[in-house]
Amino acid sequence: MMRELPAPPRADEFGELISKRVEEVREAGGTRETVSVELNGQPLHVEVIDLPLSSLYYNPSTHRIRAQRSHDPERDAALDKDPWSGESQDYLRFLLQASPANPDLRDKDFDTLKDSLKEYGQNDPGLVTRHGVLVNGNTRAAALRELGEQSMRVGVLPESFTWADINAVELALQLRKDHRRDYSYINRLLAMEEQASLGRTPEQIAKDFRIQTRTYHQERWILSTIRELNERSRTGGGSGLRLVDWEGAQERLKELHRLYVKLESVDRDQADVLKELRLAAILLNFSKTDVRHIDEDFLKGGFRDQLPKASGAAAQPQSVSVPGLGLEVPAASSVVAETRAMNDEILRAAAVVRNDAPALGDEQKASAQEVCDRAQQAFDKAIEAAGRSARLRKRKQLAPARLADACASIDQCVSDLVQARTSRSLDEEQFDEAVVKLRDSLLKLAQQAGRGLPQPGEGVSWLLDAVSSEGSR
Repeated sequence: MMRELPAPPRADEFGELISKRVEEVREAGGTRETVSVELNGQPLHVEVIDLPLSSLYYNPSTHRIRAQRSHDPERDAALDKDPWSGESQDYLRFLLQASPANPDLRDKDFDTLKDSLKEYGQNDPGLVTRHGVLVNGNTRAAALRELGEQSMRVGVLPESFTWADINAVELALQLRKDHRRDYSYINRLLAMEEQASLGRTPEQIAKDFRIQTRTYHQERWILSTIRELNERSRTGGGSGLRLVDWEGAQERLKELHRLYVKLESVDRDQADVLKELRLAAILLNFSKTDVRHIDEDFLKGGFRDQLPKASGAAAQPQSVSVPGLGLEVPAASSVVAETRAMNDEILRAAAVVRNDAPALGDEQKASAQEVCDRAQQAFDKAIEAAGRSARLRKRKQLAPARLADACASIDQCVSDLVQARTSRSLDEEQFDEAVVKLRDSLLKLAQQAGRGLPQPGEGVSWLLDAVSSEGSR
């Protein structure tokens, strides 16, 4: 969450340098470069100056890497404690050039930006506070430093700006239609959450992010679900999944929310079971197409029974006490509880495997990897079987669906025929040839429809009688 940060070291010295440079620009006369920012819906034009890169700090509150900070909990804690130290600033630099989905890898977009700066130079100025903290242009500053540049053009915010103002300006800049590099998905969710914490309404936030209000509520549900899963994944050693572990799951999480909302009002237990199963499959990195097979038919086909059972799961209580109210509410059904327990085991194992917690021994890490491997194999088999079943159902439904399409075409043909006769534009010879083709097609359909049906239904019986009458002529 957003908080007031202490001023960086040598803030007064940098503030004096910045004020001096701004004053020099104003006194020079002629055309001055300014950059436009927005605060509370009002445009603000600020002076642009040239500052040494050595006097600029990366912004520890930037929304661009908010989720990625959890990549290394120890360095993140040190960053919280002292955001201006060399170690903390180096961690921010590392995250700015890292892939949002996997900070262990370098981001290709960062290298593209770096190449552009090398070839064309800095086109757009960054934005800086009076203490030298970058509000906009953190990634550009990191790229310029790698290129060995000594200075950077930046717009200077007013001295009166608070950290709340700074965060609002950064967010407004990011949400401009002409922004060049989007926040990662999880960072957008965090930015929405931050705006909500400031008391802004869902409608206001949705408008700023250029999404519908229902999409905003979907995004908040997804972030809440991720936070719950991360908490459930914590092991005895304190290791747990991180926000960054869910980057790249955007579409699968959105599809999960749509399925959950559709089922929740009809069958809450079914909705909860499918939610747990899909979340486990997402965590195990199954594709969007694979995850879609985990639906109502997945449960009806008994494919859930092919998945591993949680080891040592405790018996589920019949009811749960609500603290402070003295009320007893029904506990989750046994099926929901079993599925949740299975997912909890996968969550905790994935947390150990992904984060390589140093507090855990090799035996525990090997055990966690075994849980993940066993779950991966079981889900793979169940999803593959569900896919085969879905393809079989589709083939079974294909013939009736094609016949329904043919009926719709014939109904449209009736309307077209009436209009053609009214306007006397019907080509009767061509129409007659088309009817002959229809008769031949119906004969073929009847031959296949009547096979192996000792007691055909009303529709097939009519078709067989019609063909029989045609053949007796």
